[in-house]
Amino acid sequence: MSAVYRIFGSEMSPYSVKVRSYFRYKAIPHQWIARRADSEDEYKRFAKLPIVPTVATPADEGLQDSTPIMERVEAEHPEPSVHPADPALRFLSELIEEFGDEWGNKLMFHHRWWDEVDIAASAQTLARLSAPRADEAQIAERTAMIRGRMTGRGHFVGSSAATADLIRAYLNELLDLLEPHFEARKYLFGARPSFGDFGLAAQLYEASVDPTCGAILKSRGPNTLAWCHRMLEPRNDGPFESWESLAPTLKPVLAYIGRYFLPWTAANAAALAEGAESFSVDLAGKAYVQPPQKYHAKSLAAIRAKRAAVGDPKLAAILAEAGCEPYLAAG
Repeated sequence: MSAVYRIFGSEMSPYSVKVRSYFRYKAIPHQWIARRADSEDEYKRFAKLPIVPTVATPADEGLQDSTPIMERVEAEHPEPSVHPADPALRFLSELIEEFGDEWGNKLMFHHRWWDEVDIAASAQTLARLSAPRADEAQIAERTAMIRGRMTGRGHFVGSSAATADLIRAYLNELLDLLEPHFEARKYLFGARPSFGDFGLAAQLYEASVDPTCGAILKSRGPNTLAWCHRMLEPRNDGPFESWESLAPTLKPVLAYIGRYFLPWTAANAAALAEGAESFSVDLAGKAYVQPPQKYHAKSLAAIRAKRAAVGDPKLAAILAEAGCEPYLAAG
């Protein structure tokens, strides 16, 4: 039995980087194990599904899915807390974590596997990560295999020729809203990272290592890019702020979530319930069309349950102003 947690992950997996950053912040003893051929047997001991991250606990229990992993470990290692004491701010942080995992991943994944320059770079990087001592012929073969597999998965996040321009616009708009928020603070809710920081920063960090999004972040979102890098080794540099100090620049981010993410995830859940093969949802006056995704319906139910557990009138007012409340109250 190991005395530390073991994180089986990949440098190109936002969810792996998210969990590793969390363990680093909490100063929980852990070992990072890159998933590749020489670690595959050990990985399979703990993985019920072929995904990363997979965490092996000191008791040799396997944990999967980044949000439940963090929730489980947070309950066992509560300090320093990643949750603001204010119930309203705690829920907003949890909402942003969900937004990062589901919508942020859409932005990252589309750009990683859309333009040729990004496809070529990402496929070769993944090939070399999975087989660091392979020769050039083997790398070329693995690169071609990964390229073929991953470029065929765009439909999972709604990436298509019909949505490409929309997704680029969504990314640009989000960066333009985050930039002023990070001008005067290190993290989303103040001087220390919250649950929401881990979810969103990991997706944008992964976007930043790819050619196209890397250039976009460097030019359009330098404050946001600095936050992404800060979140690789996050620190407790002070308290969480109050809603009053956060509101001027966080309100627009919440309104973005209410304008794009929540209508999309609610429409996705409805399409699954109806057994539809595809759905169309109006996002800020433009139709977004894609096949439904099963996992998102589950995570929407989870965030709705968290919302129902908070009876704070202040939270209700914040969410109503942002256009979020109707989607969170439904179910």
